[in-house]
Amino acid sequence: MVHVVVAGPLHASGRAILDNAKDVTVTYIAETSEASLAAEIAGADAVLLRTQPLGARTVDLAPNLKIVSRHGVGYDAVDLAALNSRGIALSVCGDVNSTSVAEHSAMMILAACKRALRSDISVRTGPWEWRNKLEARDVSGQNLLLVGYGRIGRKTADMMRAFNMNVRAFDPYLMKQGWPENGVTCVKTLDDGLAWADVLCFCLPHTGAPLIGAAEFERMRDGVVVVNTSRGGILDEHAMIAALASGKVGAAGLDVFHQEPIPHDHPLAGFDQVLLSPHIGGLTLDAAERMAVSSAENILDYFNGTIDPALIVNKDKFNVALQN
Repeated sequence: MVHVVVAGPLHASGRAILDNAKDVTVTYIAETSEASLAAEIAGADAVLLRTQPLGARTVDLAPNLKIVSRHGVGYDAVDLAALNSRGIALSVCGDVNSTSVAEHSAMMILAACKRALRSDISVRTGPWEWRNKLEARDVSGQNLLLVGYGRIGRKTADMMRAFNMNVRAFDPYLMKQGWPENGVTCVKTLDDGLAWADVLCFCLPHTGAPLIGAAEFERMRDGVVVVNTSRGGILDEHAMIAALASGKVGAAGLDVFHQEPIPHDHPLAGFDQVLLSPHIGGLTLDAAERMAVSSAENILDYFNGTIDPALIVNKDKFNVALQN
């Protein structure tokens, strides 16, 4: 009998897969805190992990744990070393939310260029005459630099080229591995891209340290639009705030932050040319169902020996027969 602990809300389609599985019992936890998971993890053979952290102390509470299945593709908050030391597999979902995140990026690009938030405020509270300042911009003909050109970056490129934007991308990993055929123009250095772009959109994994600080903002065009739907910490938020206050950044769309949730009095919340969202780019109803199904199937496939090795982050750190 396999016991699964589901740490956080799970779409009904994912619950049905687990509930109907033979020789599987399930404990569902409503909260998405590590403390609530720690209280239930002792008997777990598998954990389906939503958004909460998973540290070494919590892992140590589960002597029978064999797999952690992430409800998503990122695992920044998982102590991978702790899993590796125990030979516990960490699986992620396949390509279940790249379209959702790309759509969110496209929405934020359009909303920031059109100053959608200020436009809404001018109707609700005035002044109506705000429109005569001509702050809104067309995206057609503007230069869009995608920093990161993986699945999300490529889908964002396709969407924004449909709006007649000039799209280029910077991705040093792909420059080494080989640029995709029929891809957008490759920018050789980040500085070149920053100087060229009217709009910047970040579509890359966490960089460990801020990729964009005060010096990088200075290299950008005056009035640049900045969109980040990737990971908090890629932009130095203090530098971002200063760039918004000076007008170097004309508008922005931010879905991710260094600290989440941000405090209500966070300086970024004081700019009405900045559209904020609560790390929701990949969290649509449609994507949530796909992630729930994929993360539940990964657990069952693991114990059946049929899990796709490409979905195992640390497949070289544990002993299990993996079949293609």
